[in-house]
Amino acid sequence: MATRYWIVSLPVQSPGATASSLWSRLQDSVSRHSFDTPLYRFNVPDLRVGTLDSLLALSDDLVKSNVFVEGVSHKIRRQIEDLERAGGVESGALTVDGVPVDTYLTRFVWDEGKYPTMSPLKEIIGSIQTQVAKIEDDMKVRAAEYNNVRSQLSAINRKQSGSLAVRDLSNLVKPEDMVTSEHLVTLLAIVPKYSQKDWMASYESLDTFVVPRSSKKLYEDNEYALYTVTLFAKVVDNFKVRAREKGFQVRDFEYSPEAQESRKQEMEKLLQDQEAMRTSLLQWCYASYSEIPTD
Repeated sequence: MATRYWIVSLPVQSPGATASSLWSRLQDSVSRHSFDTPLYRFNVPDLRVGTLDSLLALSDDLVKSNVFVEGVSHKIRRQIEDLERAGGVESGALTVDGVPVDTYLTRFVWDEGKYPTMSPLKEIIGSIQTQVAKIEDDMKVRAAEYNNVRSQLSAINRKQSGSLAVRDLSNLVKPEDMVTSEHLVTLLAIVPKYSQKDWMASYESLDTFVVPRSSKKLYEDNEYALYTVTLFAKVVDNFKVRAREKGFQVRDFEYSPEAQESRKQEMEKLLQDQEAMRTSLLQWCYASYSEIPTD
């Protein structure tokens, strides 16, 4: 469960009061009512706030800036969770500057190098917004590239695992299943699962030039079965028409070991690209998440 923190700002107005004395009084007061509640001093340097009018104007900008920065931070956190889940890794605790978020908050130190205290407060806020906006833009580009590869893989997987009526058949057919000669050709028929007896009883009669007992079942899914049938090339068109009338679908297919090997290599390359991009994007998200809370 995430720890909830309250940030309390106390005015140093009483005569003789200092920040240190107020801190001591706050510790004493809290310990009397809730002795087990830890307190941490959030050290913020003196900033160039400008005039009261400019500070009031900045207060509205700060609200918008806070919403924006927090939103980008959540986007990166969700992206990290998605990437870790895709990699089969259990999500761990995020860090800021190499330490847990709780430790970073309770030991906060202003980064003078990134945000010089001599700069006007408005300029510091603008610098933060510019940096976070760049991080958000970079994340959109990187995530889009990664998701594009994932979409390509998903499309290939759908073709290889969908219904026989639409899926890629190349990984279901072996060279010995196909007969190709000057006069003969082997077709692939998609037969409804519960019409297989009808297919076996009727395919030879769909045309007089069908080779008897040439049909063989290669594969079956929840809806269809994949059968071969060998016939004379000259009657292919007529056979397709007659088969369609009986409720059988003849798929256009040309067996090509070269094309199958090319698809296999494409799949392997996409898998490698996906993992490389997932790892790269995850590392970038870790680093960027560390940058945003630091602001």
